[in-house]
Parts: sequence; structure tokens; C-alpha cells
Amino acid sequence: MRSIRLLPFLLVLLSGNARGHEGMWLPTLLKSIEGDLQAAGLKLSAEDIYSINRGSLKDAIVLFGGGCTAEVISAQGLILTNHHCGFSAITDHSTVENDRLKNGFWAATKADELRNPGLTATFVVRMEDVTDRIVPKITADVAGNEQARRDLVAQLGKTISEEAIAGTHYKAVVRPFNYGNSYYLIVTETFRDVRLVGAPPASIGKFGGDTDNWMWPRHNADFSLFRIYTGPDGKPADPADANLPMAPRHVLPISMNGVQEGDFAMIFGFPGQTQRYLTSYAVEYVQNTSDPARIAMRTASLGVIDAAMRSSDRLRLMYADKQAGISNAWKKWIGELRGIKELGTVERKRAYEAAYAEKANSAGKKEYADALARLRTTYGEYVPYATARDLFVELAYYGPDLLRFADEFKDLVEKQDGMKEDELKESSDKRLAAAKAHFAAHDVDVDKRVLKALLPIYRSRVPAHLLPAAFKEIDARFKGDANAWVDALYARSLLANEARFNKAFGKGSPKAWKKLAKDPGYQLARSVFSTFLEQVRPTHAQLSDRIENDMRLYVRGMMELYPDKTYWPDANSTLRLSYGKVEGSAPRDAVSYIHYTTLDGVVEKHVPGDAEFDLPQRLIDLNSSKDFGAYGVDGVLPVCFTSSLHTTGGNSGSPVLNARGELIGLNFDRSWESTMSDIQFDPAKCRNICVDARYILFIIDKFAGARHLVDEMTLVKREAPHMIALPLHR
Repeated sequence: MRSIRLLPFLLVLLSGNARGHEGMWLPTLLKSIEGDLQAAGLKLSAEDIYSINRGSLKDAIVLFGGGCTAEVISAQGLILTNHHCGFSAITDHSTVENDRLKNGFWAATKADELRNPGLTATFVVRMEDVTDRIVPKITADVAGNEQARRDLVAQLGKTISEEAIAGTHYKAVVRPFNYGNSYYLIVTETFRDVRLVGAPPASIGKFGGDTDNWMWPRHNADFSLFRIYTGPDGKPADPADANLPMAPRHVLPISMNGVQEGDFAMIFGFPGQTQRYLTSYAVEYVQNTSDPARIAMRTASLGVIDAAMRSSDRLRLMYADKQAGISNAWKKWIGELRGIKELGTVERKRAYEAAYAEKANSAGKKEYADALARLRTTYGEYVPYATARDLFVELAYYGPDLLRFADEFKDLVEKQDGMKEDELKESSDKRLAAAKAHFAAHDVDVDKRVLKALLPIYRSRVPAHLLPAAFKEIDARFKGDANAWVDALYARSLLANEARFNKAFGKGSPKAWKKLAKDPGYQLARSVFSTFLEQVRPTHAQLSDRIENDMRLYVRGMMELYPDKTYWPDANSTLRLSYGKVEGSAPRDAVSYIHYTTLDGVVEKHVPGDAEFDLPQRLIDLNSSKDFGAYGVDGVLPVCFTSSLHTTGGNSGSPVLNARGELIGLNFDRSWESTMSDIQFDPAKCRNICVDARYILFIIDKFAGARHLVDEMTLVKREAPHMIALPLHR
């Protein structure tokens, strides 16, 4: 077999009609499109953006926690990210008596900054194409077996990674791109002491709530501030009093010139996942089955949780984090479903696939056409198992907390006979501590109502042969009355009552833990999880492997059959740059949006006492007096703006930069009309939403009085005239 070295994104071929603002480019490849970037307006070189020999923009970009982006904005390790990215940390530091989520938080000194166990900040040290060290070693017999292929790649990647970081404190991983047609080594440095420095009140940081989420126009200051600390030697260290603020390799200056329509803009961050190359069969599943089912499940959960949060401050704080996690994807999927229907994505892909198959066959590349045909067959088998998997995730991980809580006792109940005495005690103590935290963070009545809301949807949409056996009791003993079954379950389960739980298990007796096996809450959890693990996951994994194998061949065929088209790898939480410009949009007939909003618009939306649209009186007063300091423009304070940058989840908290690499905004969302961009990007509609850097500075300085934080930053004012430039004065 002839070995073909494919460079789908290593040697990017830009066709004449390629749109520069579609795509998420690996920073190591920017040299190949440097001319296009500079023609679009960039004033920097590719080396200024990504360099392994000197400080560059990449050295200010942070993977924040496990799923957001942040950026370094001071020489003392101060980093900026979204309010919703710091939400869990802010919530963890909030109580009813000291509600930092509601009232905001600003550390007056470094000694006041709050530690966050487990929170990390990761920088990319370097990236290297290692395709030549992996692909040639994947023999034909291994290539046909996805698990064997993964095992081999993992082994090769481990060797490459260990060589790359020998003698250093760095970490490394080899990641696949474009379904394994190419591979990259990524060397990183992870810091483990990341402290909360500042956050606006939720009424500012989350202004507009779920109503405005994914929408434009937007009026919230979705930002928070943290600081990275190192050991005295400047290297990563566990949180400790002796640690010092990090000395970064690069700091982003902040532009005070603002933005205007048509300005060059770029975004640097860690986008999570796109699915640009999906077949029509996959998009049909998303459109007709997956999105509608997941939307229905989350609509039901939110109906219960939102009502509970409105009923008391205790429940508002208790469920704030969970509600945010549920609602974000829920509204995104609603917009995505609408977008792919409006764009006719399924029909477009069908037309492309017909042409692809014909071209492959006429070019003597039947293997590519065959791969596409197999994908159609496989998806016919895949849909029932994918549906069962999707709704298992919705029920077990976003539904009633009783299920996950009960499942955590599995090893203690079923494997204690194989444990040593000290291991058993350690496990028992751990579970008792977790139980205390669980009961403090969850309300049994809310949990019960969530399960009641989800059950009818789950049982009606999951194929009957893949439903957990525990649900048969609803019909057998309760005559189909699911609500009565739930009431009885929670009334009988020791896992649903803190006092009864502590009485039965508070001493950590091994005999008591064994008795938990008969608890109805535990039995339900085991039925739900076991059904997935034994009946759904194996077949789902097998079918997914078939899809992965044929997608690799299908995508390889794209690049060989249509070599003049532009190809960039789907996002996979690796560092990427997208570029475009600041601009408004006209997403629908008779609807036209300008590119920015102002504080006047924030006040116009103000609804006193409303959970989503209330405002602090100080912000209203500052707007009334037009006391904007150096951050306003002719009596107006810019708040948010849109640009045509290709973003997705994981780009939350990413810096939006001007042509000189100066921070002009903080990415936090996409417009609702853009949510299908993970599957199909439409340059006429797709817009990312950013907080204007000047509004962030205004909130820190004028609203919060935390000028000492602004003094750490480098503010840049260019002399060239600009539509919304302003003098530096306070």
C-alpha cells in the first residue's frame, strides 16, 4: 500500500474564495498564513504571536482550569477570565452571610486573595508536529483495529512525551488531529496555586441571566480576576504561604483606543470542540434526535431548579452553579437546532457527499466512496445507542443528585471484602466526608422534583430494550404512576435523608455499608449505571470506533480529492488563533445589529428586584452622572461588542486582541444565530460577543474602587485618531 503523507493543516492552501475569519489555526502554522493575516490588518509577525525562542503572545494565554481560557494582564501574575469561568470558585467562597457571588469580591491586598484548591493555570511551552514519528509506524493490521491503533499511538506518544520533558518539570502529551491523520506533541507548564482576586456582583457579571445568554445585544461584564502564584524558585508549587506572584514571560497590554467597525481582531485560546467534517448522517442525528431530546430534558430540570432558586437565597446559592451548567448548553442547543435547519446543513452535506462519492469513484479512489457508504450504514445502527448514551448523561450527571451520590458508594458496598482494614477505614471516612458536603449542597425536595420531571422524557425517548430494569417497578407496582414511585423511593432511601443516613452509617461500620446494597436509592443508581456500562457503552464504543476509522478515511479523501480547498483541524481544546474583524450583523430579515452596546443600554434593561435584570445603585448613579473616568467616550461608556471570530466552548475567557496584540475585549459568548458554527460556520451570521476592555477597567476602577489592580496593568493609548478614542484622564 502506498503511504501518503497528508498535511491537511500543516501546509494550508488558501483558495481564492477562502474566508479568513473561518477557522481555528494552530499557532505553529501561522507562518504559512502570515501574508493573509497581515493583509487582513495584522501588525505583528507570526513569531510575535508564537515563539519558542522568546516571549510571545502565546506566553500570556492560559488554559484556566479544565475548560476555559484566561490571559496574563500584569507582571505580577494577574490573569483575566470570564465571570462564568470563575463562577465555581466565587460560589465556593460564598455563604448566605458573606455572599460574594451576589455582592462581588475585591481583594484589597494580596494577603486577601482567596485560594482555590484544585484550580490550575496551564501555559503552552511549545508544540511540535510528530506525525512522521507516528503515522508510518501504524501498520495495516493495526490500522484496522481502533483499540489496537489507540494503544500503539499511546505507546508511541508516551515515548515522545517522556523524551521531550526529560529533566524538566513540564508535562507533555501527543494529541491527534483530524481523526488521527496528523499528530502534535504539546509541552505545557501547569501552576497549581491560583487565587481569586476580584469579581463583580452577579448583577453585573451575569446581568441578563438566562434571558440574555447566547443573545445580542448584550450588556454584562462577564469577567473575573485571579492571580497565579509560584514557589520561591518561580516554578509551579502547591498552595502555600511562602508562594510568590508569578513572573510571566509575556503580559498583554490593554488598549484604551477602543474599537470601531472593520477593525482587525483576533482571538487566542483553547476552543473545546468543533465538528466541521460531520457527515449528513451525523447532522441528521443532531437535528432530529440528539438536540431535541437533550433540550427536553434540560427544559424540565430548569423548570424545577429556577423556581427553587427564586424561592430563597439558600436555594439560590445551593443551585447557582448547577443551574448555570445546565442552562448554558440548553440554550446553545436550541440555537444550534434552529441554525442548522435554517442553513439547510443536512441538505448541503448530502449534495457534497454525492459529488464526493462520484469524484472518488471516477478518480479510482473507491476506498473513499466506500468509507462514506459505510458511515451511512453505521449511523443507522448507532442512533439508538447514542440516544441512550446522551440521555444517560442527562439523567445521571445533570439530573437528580441522588444518582451520583449513591453511585459513589459502589466500591465501599461491593468491594470491601477485598480491602485491608486501613483501606476500608480510609474509604469509609472519605465517603462520610463527601456525604456531609452532599447534604449541605443539595435539597432533597428539589432533587425529587427534578427526577419526577425527567422520568417521562427519559422513558419515552430511550429505546425500551436499553432502559434500566429499575424503572419496570413503576408499571409493576405503581400502575404507571412515576410520581408515586419517586415519592416512595425518596421516603424509603437512607441516601435521601441526612438524619437517617448519619444514624445508619455515621460510625462507618463495614456491616452497615453492606446493608446499603438493599437501599432503594442505591439500587436505582446501580440499575441506571450498570445498564449504561453493560448494555449501552460497549456497543456504542464499538460503533464509535467504526465511525472514527471511516471518518479518518473520509476526511483524508476530502483533502486528496479537493486539494485547493482550505482545511483546518477541528477544535480539540488545543491552543488556536482565529482572526476576523469587529463588525455587526444582519442575521435575519429586517434585523440589523450594530457592533457595540453601552451602559445606557444596561440601565434601560434595569428591572428593580428582578433576578436577572436588577442593578447595583452605584452603577446607576455612575451612569446618571456620566462619571466614566478615562473609560468613556463623549459621555458614553462602551460595554460589549461583536466580531466575526470563529469561537466555540473553551474560548470563554479568551482575549480579543487588536492588530498590535493589545487586549481590546474579553470573549464570553456567541450570538444565538451563531450556535450552529461548531458544525457549520456562516460568516454572514456568526458573531462572537466580547466585553469591551474599557468596561472591565471601569468596573474595577470606578465601580469597585480597586484602582490598585488597574495600576498593575499596562494601558496603551495610541496617538493616531480613532472613531472612539479618548484622552487618558481620570
